[in-house]
Amino acid sequence: MNKKQPTLEKISPEFGSSFLAKKNDVYTGTGMPYWHFHPEMELVYVNKGKGKRHIGNHLSYFNNSQLLLIGSNLPHNGFTDRFTTNGSETVIQFKPDFLGDYFFDAPEMEAIKQMFGRATKGILFGVTTKQKLGDKIERIPEKQGFKKILLLLEVFHALAKTDDYTLLNADGFAFETEPQDSAKIDLIFKHINQNFKKHISLDEIADVVSMTVPAFCRYFKKVTGKTFTKLVNEYRVVHATKLLSESQMSITDICFECGFNNFSHFNKLFKEITGKSASKYRSELKLMVE
Repeated sequence: MNKKQPTLEKISPEFGSSFLAKKNDVYTGTGMPYWHFHPEMELVYVNKGKGKRHIGNHLSYFNNSQLLLIGSNLPHNGFTDRFTTNGSETVIQFKPDFLGDYFFDAPEMEAIKQMFGRATKGILFGVTTKQKLGDKIERIPEKQGFKKILLLLEVFHALAKTDDYTLLNADGFAFETEPQDSAKIDLIFKHINQNFKKHISLDEIADVVSMTVPAFCRYFKKVTGKTFTKLVNEYRVVHATKLLSESQMSITDICFECGFNNFSHFNKLFKEITGKSASKYRSELKLMVE
């Protein structure tokens, strides 16, 4: 397997701006690494799209839209499926001190500063907040100069004041981000992404990063906080939630399509990871209108 490009992403704001704001049609196919990080924080609003979220050690699937705030150096992947259409993704990337070293130390900024602290775990905002602020976020890339900063601060203020959010890595595990770790983890996750529908042995995955099996197991647990088997099973279950949502396949077929070879094992893991059975998950999806 070829070595991939460094996974530290370099972000350059346009001339005359202290932060980067862009609105892309989904999916842009920019060639961004599957697994990357950067010192900039990232506010992501997808107004219509579907895809897998992989942020730190959190894995899940979204179907429709989402609003996220990702902290500095928190590894994540691109958010929307390659073939989703008719939607757009607005991305705002900024350094925590983009308005100066002490701007967010002002007492009026305390709530925003605290939100930036929470963002190290990844923040997923709820439906109400998403609907209330989505249009405003989409207008930021259109603005210039002072008005652009002002609108961004208004959005920050509203996000900082709401309790309509979930922390994605709330278990307290801090993902250790070193450039050399990220390059290895990128290779591992790419391999999982391409091969999760079949059995991936520890010998096979250790070979991808030229390690012995015991060294790989220790390394993977240290960097992700999970065993390799647990992460692969989570990945398969997340793919199952996508198929339950988007396809008419039977639950048995979905089980085998996701790489499980035992239906009762699939059911047990699905309930363990999502908190409900696959049939309950599907029936609740039909009742949900987001």
